[in-house]
Parts: sequence; C-alpha cells; structure tokens
Amino acid sequence: MTTPTVGILYPGYSAEDDYALAESLLGGPRLPLVHTLMREDAHRVDALLDIGGDDVLADGVRALGAPLDSVVWACTSGSFVFGWDGATAQVEALGAVAGVPASSTSFAFVDACARLGVSRVAVGATYPDDVAERFVAFLGVAGIEVLSLSAKGIITAAEVGTLPEETVLEFAAAADHPDAQAVLLPDTALHTIGLLDALDARVGKPVLTANQVSVWQGLRLAGADAPRRGFGTLFAG
Repeated sequence: MTTPTVGILYPGYSAEDDYALAESLLGGPRLPLVHTLMREDAHRVDALLDIGGDDVLADGVRALGAPLDSVVWACTSGSFVFGWDGATAQVEALGAVAGVPASSTSFAFVDACARLGVSRVAVGATYPDDVAERFVAFLGVAGIEVLSLSAKGIITAAEVGTLPEETVLEFAAAADHPDAQAVLLPDTALHTIGLLDALDARVGKPVLTANQVSVWQGLRLAGADAPRRGFGTLFAG
C-alpha cells in the first residue's frame, strides 16, 4: 500500500510547523509543504487577492513535485476573499495544474461542517473586521449561519503565528456562542495542531481550526481520512 501524500501550499512563514507536527502525529501520511510567494504579509483584501493568484499557486504545485494524492491551498483568507465562485475557480485551476484532487482551507471548513452536521457556528477570526465579514459571507453561501463573530484585527500572519497556546485557547472560548454547534478559527497562521483536543475540551464543543481542516480535507481527498485520535472531534470518526 502506498503512503498517502497530501501536498500543502502555504503562504509565507507563520505556523507552517503545524504541518510537520501533524505529519509526525499521523504516523503515516506525508504532508510535503511549499511556501508560496507572499509579496506582502497583510490581512488586507488587495494583498490577499495577490497571494491567492493562480500563477502563485501553479508555481507552488510545480515546486511540490510528484507524486501527490491531493493538494490543498492552506490559506483561508487567500481563498474566501475571492468569493464562492472565485474560490471555486481557484481550486479548479489548482487541480488542473496538479492533476490530483484539490481544495482550499475555505472549502475544507464547509466540508468539515457538513461532516459534523453543523449549520450554526461561532467564528473567532484573527483578521480585521472587513476581511472576517467575507468569511461570514462565504459560509452563508454554503448555508452555514454565523451566530457570532469575534475579530482580533491582527494585520500580519507573522504576528498571529506568535500567539501563545493559552491565548489561543482563551480566544476560542471567548468566541463561542451558546447556540453555536461549533467554533471556527479560520487562520492557518494560528498554531493549533497541538491544541485540538484541548480546544474542544475548553469550549465544550467541536472547535474547527484552519490547519486541522486543511489536513483533514487533504486526507479525505486522498482517500485516507480514517478516524484518528488527538486531532479533535473532526477526526474522531
């Protein structure tokens, strides 16, 4: 049996080590990662449209090499900022270049919610309000209602990547809404892979994080999404 290999396209440098940790904890599937071009590290619409450009992602796929079983654009804001149709076109172009099933973190959140039967969520976003609202709109197209939105207003991914574990846990708990079925933390710059069970325990419900759903989506597309312990409710099966 071949080892499932999920190519990860990751913009810049912030929490890319979450994927090395995930690969180690998974104990089998490979998660090779390429840092895609980020001309400007900013949670600002124009900068996000640039980092998610088809040319940038195509260069990333070519750098990953082959063979791959799936590929994931591991960037939430650099996908949902294009809107539903634009993000769909982005993934289709990515898959055409890679020659394997492809997705992005934004669609991974939608599919993860569907897997868990979740339609009402609370969102804890690290982004400024205007960017966070675009994620809310993206989820709305999928029929996912956002009951509450907390936005930290952090401009750079680099700063997000420095947030301590306890700060991440507190942020998730504070973002919750009593009627939400899950809490979503949509930023792949946020270190969460080592905190997934702790996040669920702290909040008392499933917490879906960007790096978690990106790994899950890649494994799912590769036909390797078997239940696993230590990765939160989503991976529990």
